[in-house]
Amino acid sequence: MKNNYKGRIESNFSTVNEPLGLFPKNVGIKPFLKWAGGKTQLLTELNKYVPNTYNKYIEPFIGGGAMYFNLNAEKSIIADSNEELIITYSQVKENVENVIEHLKTFEHNEVFYYKIRGVDPEDFEYSYRAARLIYLNKTCFNGLYRVNKKGQFNVPYGKGKGSFLNEDVLRNSSEFLKETMIVKGDYLSVLNDFADEGDFVFLDPPYYPIGKYSDFQRYTKEFFYHENQVQLKKEFDRLVNKGCKVVLTNSDHDIIIDLYSEYQIDIIETRRMISSNSKTRRGKDIIVSGGYD
Repeated sequence: MKNNYKGRIESNFSTVNEPLGLFPKNVGIKPFLKWAGGKTQLLTELNKYVPNTYNKYIEPFIGGGAMYFNLNAEKSIIADSNEELIITYSQVKENVENVIEHLKTFEHNEVFYYKIRGVDPEDFEYSYRAARLIYLNKTCFNGLYRVNKKGQFNVPYGKGKGSFLNEDVLRNSSEFLKETMIVKGDYLSVLNDFADEGDFVFLDPPYYPIGKYSDFQRYTKEFFYHENQVQLKKEFDRLVNKGCKVVLTNSDHDIIIDLYSEYQIDIIETRRMISSNSKTRRGKDIIVSGGYD
């Protein structure tokens, strides 16, 4: 096991000046969602693990998709068990103009926020549900997507004044997603159905908790317990044995270090943007890699 402690990692996105539909390969764009635990600040490090050649890219815990949008793989499959998130990706891909039109009717104030937060998304058609998630994501506290055990979004209003609608970003994202397969499903079923020898798989699961308030990546009503982390390790092994190149991120916890002790492990100092106290916004992520021998 190799532990490399590095300095703070900054965002690393290329600037895209191409017309829609003409994104050159190896040029990424910024995600249209911000996401708790997103990988923007780790991209410089994660890019070091991108194979020179691979068949397709699979990311079954897509979240905000920082790695996906940065990579711009020729063939990609993205997935998540969060239904609202997958509906949003699908609608941005297939129906972006309707999503934009809905967002134009929304208001950036606390009264409207709690009104839209309180509705049952299943009462509305998909493009409205996508607009609702984008709005909540951009106006809630620190971009945190969290639901209670009933699956109800419960993050307070963020009180920020930034715009929740960027039409260019949404349209660019729509074009970027055109050739990508989007799947709603548990990561195990997705990987069982789609992962083949020669694929590049990026696993960014809910992190193993460190500290009292560290379950911030609980963005579905199902928790990700210790036994789920153990099961994920077994899947990591299966993918490596199948001939995939696999990269996983997680928290710098002794249990996770021990689980993946036979693999390459790098430890990166990162910033945490969830805490309201800036003095506690420090942490360490690990990057585990397998299948590169």
